[in-house]
Amino acid sequence: MDIKITLSKNLKEKPKYGEEAFPLAKVSTDHMFVMDYSNEKGWYDARLIPFEALNVHPFANSLHYGQLVFEGMKAYKDKFGNALMFRPYENANRLNISAKRLSMPEIDPKSTVKAISKLVEIEKDWIPNIEGMSLYIRPFIMATEPTLNVVVSDSYQFIIVLSPFGHFYGGLNPLHIVAETSYIRAAKGGTGFAKCAGNYAGAYMIMNEAKKLGFDQVLWLDAEEHKYIEEVSTMNVFFRIGDTVITPATSDSILSGITRKSVVEILKDWGMNVEERKLSIEEVAEEYKKGNVKEVFCTGTAAVITSIGKITWNNQCMTFNDNKTGELTLKIYDELTGIQLGNRPDTRGWTYKIGSENI
Repeated sequence: MDIKITLSKNLKEKPKYGEEAFPLAKVSTDHMFVMDYSNEKGWYDARLIPFEALNVHPFANSLHYGQLVFEGMKAYKDKFGNALMFRPYENANRLNISAKRLSMPEIDPKSTVKAISKLVEIEKDWIPNIEGMSLYIRPFIMATEPTLNVVVSDSYQFIIVLSPFGHFYGGLNPLHIVAETSYIRAAKGGTGFAKCAGNYAGAYMIMNEAKKLGFDQVLWLDAEEHKYIEEVSTMNVFFRIGDTVITPATSDSILSGITRKSVVEILKDWGMNVEERKLSIEEVAEEYKKGNVKEVFCTGTAAVITSIGKITWNNQCMTFNDNKTGELTLKIYDELTGIQLGNRPDTRGWTYKIGSENI
């Protein structure tokens, strides 16, 4: 894939990271990537251009029927000033899984990673070098055919935008979450495993209601029985029960998180017992009564690792590790962020240096 590059003649003044407040995940960098698709041409006209508003027809399929999928990634700077990405091909492959589920055209993962790498390389100076901050990467595919008919679009755009931001959900400060027993995030046979726009909008009402009641986030349960644990807000969740770490097995209603996958691999490398299986909220409550639930944490690209201090379910509040970040949670966070920032040995080949041959 050849990329036509047009550099901006009016570069923005970059934020002074750590010295001034600015709206995280709302400030764009100077450039963006765009590529078009039609049924006749396939993917074509890959270009890196100055950041600008999109010219979208009001009838566009994505605006009315939700044909839009996306990914979330990060770029970091190591102590030598190199720009790094974490497992970008995992994101590129998952983008195709989401696209396929919504009847959208897939993109060669090498082309996706090349486009991201080139954009980040040009915007390297935007990457914060402050602990807990990074450059967020948002690739997305949107349907652009102008029609109000309920049909699969015949034209699309693949767009990549960047924005600096810090840690979501307050970092490792333990959250108090509430188990939702009426509404659901996703159902069996649906799109819960895909990163599509509608999955998130449908959760807003419940998340907002939880916050009004004093909770930080929502613990989603399965759609059929409101019994089995699935996700926390937009994150995967882990429970350390006794000497075993348990996380719900991925399914068509649970997103296969890349951070989740990495944590599972790290724990197994450490020789820990890891189970990926169905886990009911009743089982957690029973083990809690026995004093066996040692710590709970969540994983996700934006948050990396987030500690869970309390879970409220059926008016019962369970407090884990005295509402403090657990030893294992902190150890995993240090290991994972150490690899992402290039401060720890990357024995698994997860870290990609922008501009190197391993992209």
